[in-house]
Amino acid sequence: MRALVERSRDPAVGYEVAAVVADQPAAGGLAIARDLGVPTHLVAADKSIARARYDEQLAAAIDLYVPTLIVLAGFMRILSPEFVSRYEGRILNIHPALLPKYPGLHTHQRAIDARDEQHGATVHFVTAELDEGPAVIQARIRVEPEDDARSLSARVQVLEHRIYPIAVRWFCAGRLRYAAGRAWLDGAALESPVMYDGAEDR
Repeated sequence: MRALVERSRDPAVGYEVAAVVADQPAAGGLAIARDLGVPTHLVAADKSIARARYDEQLAAAIDLYVPTLIVLAGFMRILSPEFVSRYEGRILNIHPALLPKYPGLHTHQRAIDARDEQHGATVHFVTAELDEGPAVIQARIRVEPEDDARSLSARVQVLEHRIYPIAVRWFCAGRLRYAAGRAWLDGAALESPVMYDGAEDR
């Protein structure tokens, strides 16, 4: 989230972070957003509230800001199919693995346990199926023999901070869209995600 906000300060990037919405009062992103001058909104998670009702409250908070795009960054709740349908094609997520490998949690340890030679991160559109929406862009690193889950996570996070703003920029510039269950970039359906090669501007 910080990377997205800081990147947005460059006029050439072409997007603005309208607000940061969180479900946990202690979420670090709320304090960071306030420090960066970004409006914040808390929709506190409550186990007594039905999932559908919570998602209605979340949507009402989001709609106050009339966003072009919803960007998930550390928001760990699983969104209901109804919520995803409401914003179809307008939600991006970043996942710390080379999807379709390792959906869900503990991705770094799973990559190490599988003795993968490469690991990384994927930006994808959100659909009702967890971590199964069409991938937009990926970044890869080599898994080093000395890596543990913590060191691998730290190195992947560097990549996340680079590729997420790129995908957001593409979307807000009208280059990236979701249609017919696929991601489209510059008018062409992506047969596979764009592979990040270190270039900041594409």
